[in-house]
Amino acid sequence: MSDNRSPAQRQVTRERGAAFVIGVFFVGVAVAILVTSRNDLSVGAVLAAVVIGGLGIEALLSAVRNRRCLLSRIGPLP
Repeated sequence: MSDNRSPAQRQVTRERGAAFVIGVFFVGVAVAILVTSRNDLSVGAVLAAVVIGGLGIEALLSAVRNRRCLLSRIGPLP
């Protein structure tokens, strides 16, 4: 089977897939933070889980809505 999509369309599909994978990863990290610190829930652990989980959820929603996520708008970091 041949792929009749243009290179720009394939790039968008790859970006959506990457945003989805990163979103799932960040949500998993947030859950792991909460699970590992469940005995001693400090403000720092909860704040880190909320921020990382929020970025993950935003990346998932952006992939579904076909928009660029916040993490991709930051650009390449050094």
